[in-house]
Amino acid sequence: MGLAPALQEVLLDAGSHSQPQADEQVPAAVLVALYESDDGGLRVVLTKRRADLRRHAGEISFPGGRRDPEDATLRDTALREAEEEIGLARSEVTVVGALERTSTFVTNYAIHPFVGLLKGPHPWRASELEVDAVLEPTLRDVRAGRTRTLVERRGIAFETDAYVFDEQLVWGATARILEDLLERVGRVGSLLDRRANE
Repeated sequence: MGLAPALQEVLLDAGSHSQPQADEQVPAAVLVALYESDDGGLRVVLTKRRADLRRHAGEISFPGGRRDPEDATLRDTALREAEEEIGLARSEVTVVGALERTSTFVTNYAIHPFVGLLKGPHPWRASELEVDAVLEPTLRDVRAGRTRTLVERRGIAFETDAYVFDEQLVWGATARILEDLLERVGRVGSLLDRRANE
């Protein structure tokens, strides 16, 4: 069994998560893009947002944003935003499933994460308006960096779950999405092993 069908078995169905739910204030979507590195490990594509943005400035996030009226589905939102933010053409992405919806507390977004496989690393074209850098950590490094940390935002300090890799701090909705991803991807290894022995 290959990686794509194995991931499909542990991920949520992308089609059933492509429309906002009735209780959502601001529907949004992100693309959780993965590719296999030369050593067989999985890498995930993240962005570091520009420090001068009005919302979520300087934070690590997945390419994504609010649903636009021309987006037929939230899956289309995720693919459009990835193309705009990091120059990833839709034709280069194979969407294999979705993760649980998560919300942002300050901006009131309901984020629908869609997981897409890439054939390999890309020559990213980061949006000068939004993206400071494109990051491609291995899931192994992300998992190893799980921690609790103190974060201060708008004068309020609070402790939260987070991930630290390459001196980058990931917290909030992005950390919650990563936690869901890591838990599901962790099942893929045993699934592949079991199928190989059948």
